[in-house]
Amino acid sequence: MTTAPTLVTSDLDRTLIYSTAALALSMPDAQSPRLLCVETYEHKPLSYMTEAAAAGLAALARTATFVPTTTRTPEQYARVRLPGPAPRFAICANGGELLVDGEPDPQWRAAVRRRLAAECAPLAEVEERLVRSADPAWLLKRRTAADLFAYLVVDRPLLPEAWVKDLADWAAGRGWTVSLQGRKVYAVPGPLTKSAAAAEVARRTGAGRTLAAGDSLLDADLLLAADRAWRPGHGELADVGWSAPHVTALTTRGVAAGEEIVEAFTAAALS
Repeated sequence: MTTAPTLVTSDLDRTLIYSTAALALSMPDAQSPRLLCVETYEHKPLSYMTEAAAAGLAALARTATFVPTTTRTPEQYARVRLPGPAPRFAICANGGELLVDGEPDPQWRAAVRRRLAAECAPLAEVEERLVRSADPAWLLKRRTAADLFAYLVVDRPLLPEAWVKDLADWAAGRGWTVSLQGRKVYAVPGPLTKSAAAAEVARRTGAGRTLAAGDSLLDADLLLAADRAWRPGHGELADVGWSAPHVTALTTRGVAAGEEIVEAFTAAALS
């Protein structure tokens, strides 16, 4: 009897891979883990995993269907060089793009855009609100991603919490979700979800069960849809104490949490 494959869907930034600012190396220098750079940007190292996490992920990708699942655009995702075999599938733009062997799937792209047009306010309206209400004192950059959603890069210490709440309340009435992740404030259409794209990959691969991990509010639907899931001890979900019966809330923070998540994936995939 052939066993149905296990699908492992995981967020990348601050879940599996970490910038220097997010490493959270609190131990003495002599006890810090060895790190592997998995992304460079403008000729400089940007993102890391521990060497143990990298080795574990490479082994996991040979025994399960590993699917990187990220809010990054395909262009931003292309900078990441994860260990192990190249994933057959990757989910980018928070579910707006499904990559198959590195190329966007046109049918999935068209289906997502039809759904967004029917169920929520247009990007232009939300982008205009973002730009009009943002204060130059804390706004560093504004961007749109894959013509699907918008985000701001902000000076986090100067960003008023009330502004984020007001934006979230306004966006909710238009079918959009707001998420604060590090220095970025995301405005994402409600129907644009990682879980929908993960379900499509599960359908195509005939997966028997799904494992997931993520740290932000934009990952919550992915974690809820999985059979088992994990979140690190940092990030939006940890900050609000979010969990569910099948979601393990880790206490580990920073790059060490990424290593613990890979270990958990491996143990669950082999069980």
